[in-house]
Amino acid sequence: MDAQRTQVPPERAVYLSFDDDRLAELQLAQLGFLLEEYFRRHPELRGREPVHWFLDEIQLVSGWERFVRRLLDSERMEIVVSGSSARMLSREVHTSLRGRGLATVIRPFSFREFLRHRGEEPADHPRTWTARTRSAIEKRFREFLLHGGFPEVQGLPLALGVELLQGYVDTVLFRDVIERYGISQVAALRWLVRHCLRAPAGHMSVHRLHQDLKSQGHGVAKDALHMMLGHVIDGFLLGAVPLATDSERQRNSNSRKLYPADPGLIRAFDASGRSNVGHALETCVFNELERRGAEVGYVKTEGGSEVDFLARYPDGAQELIQVCADPADDRTRTRELRALTEAAVLHPRARPLLLVLDRDGVASLTHETFQITAAYEWMLGAWA
Repeated sequence: MDAQRTQVPPERAVYLSFDDDRLAELQLAQLGFLLEEYFRRHPELRGREPVHWFLDEIQLVSGWERFVRRLLDSERMEIVVSGSSARMLSREVHTSLRGRGLATVIRPFSFREFLRHRGEEPADHPRTWTARTRSAIEKRFREFLLHGGFPEVQGLPLALGVELLQGYVDTVLFRDVIERYGISQVAALRWLVRHCLRAPAGHMSVHRLHQDLKSQGHGVAKDALHMMLGHVIDGFLLGAVPLATDSERQRNSNSRKLYPADPGLIRAFDASGRSNVGHALETCVFNELERRGAEVGYVKTEGGSEVDFLARYPDGAQELIQVCADPADDRTRTRELRALTEAAVLHPRARPLLLVLDRDGVASLTHETFQITAAYEWMLGAWA
């Protein structure tokens, strides 16, 4: 959007938040009253100048889609609708607006946005960083892995941030899953979500989860678990990575790997005291791939090895990405490089890439074929 279009006069930009108590329980018919009152105040704009309406939490008004479609068809208006609810899923908005809308998912901060929020975003390439700059960025990266990227968490003490993140999860569960789908087995749902958040980057087996729930006295069917998990993924709490294969049968018969929507959720629900740096790092890489619009799967080789991600980007580029927080251990290093070597044979078009936690890990590794870099450099786009 050019500079001229961003400088809209105030009378041509209307913002309405339907989460405001003064607009509570507003009915669909009353939206038309708002429209007519606006044009009574500014009749000179109707049909002549483009008007911009920003409607936040519009999903609280039942049938809002019909109102928006009417505005798009009959008025000279550009409409932005937003909401923090699974009812604003892109596929549902597209269906409701009959292809008249473009969807944008607003995620927690990326690492670059995390730095920008603090006024510390680097403007130059990592090759030109001073030792002091790199140390400062590595310090912030560890903070990002621990606290995550939700804006309101930034700067809070750890305990308060954990409480806030737990509240976010409860809100999503009750508003976007329990209330929306009429879930009656609330205890089983909460156990399922907490289990997945405490075991990030793990393979999800509904059969095993069903057995665990059954042993704890939760009588829930496997089909119900499948549906619950789907609702939680739709609510943007978790992301799922399937096996990278062109075979639909193989993809469905193999387990998926689950990742929290933000690394801060790992610490918020894991009371074990473990560092979880490796899981948090892998979660950050997955979320960055999602942000870049990649189609993501994991790779299993004939030798039984596994590579974390095969990323296929919209421009046709591909990357094989193995994430290894600490390559200092000989067995770990050998295992990760072997997996990447085997996967590169299966996917010769993909660029093999090993992402490690920091520059020390890069210095400890060399490879003739694979690119090895610190994960934060890749996330900042230095190697994109």
